Amino acid sequence: MVKLRLKRMGKRHYPIYKIVAADSRFPRDGRFIEAVGSYNPNLDPMEVILKEERVKYWLNVGAQPTDTVRNLLQNEGLILKRNLEKRGVASETVETEFQKFLAEKESKIKRAKEKKVRRKLKKKTKKDTKDSPEAKTGDSSAEPKAEEVKTEETPKAETPKDPKVETLKLKLHLLRHQKLKHHRLRENKRLVF
Repeated sequence: MVKLRLKRMGKRHYPIYKIVAADSRFPRDGRFIEAVGSYNPNLDPMEVILKEERVKYWLNVGAQPTDTVRNLLQNEGLILKRNLEKRGVASETVETEFQKFLAEKESKIKRAKEKKVRRKLKKKTKKDTKDSPEAKTGDSSAEPKAEEVKTEETPKAETPKDPKVETLKLKLHLLRHQKLKHHRLRENKRLVF
């Protein structure tokens, strides 16, 4: 079975992938039938280069894209184009839908970049407020001091401890932490806690 999948290339910690048509029995970075594109996830936004006609050919012949390649093809609008053509929609309509898709894609990328900048600013202001001298000295009037909020607790009456029970509790604790499956307590006594 022919699959459209990624073939890893590039340096260590800096992967670049080829999108290839390969037999599913071949190893990931091994032999392939044809290279139909490339994918660089290290750039912002990621770079995907496709040979559109060859990808369409392999999909029409019956090649199955892997999940990652399918997502890449959807992000590039190739799956949308192919589905519209399969339905028999006019080529002008297909082109207008594709242009609409590209415009939406641009706006999504722009919104994502703005969101990233907002998050960085928010994180920076949050860090600055923590590092401010008011927070360090504790002069902030908005936050009540911990000593003022706490109420005095009444001391609990301590009960005398039975040494036998304490040793059995300790043994049980040690047995649980050693993850022993079978253990017996002395004289088959069971403790109720």
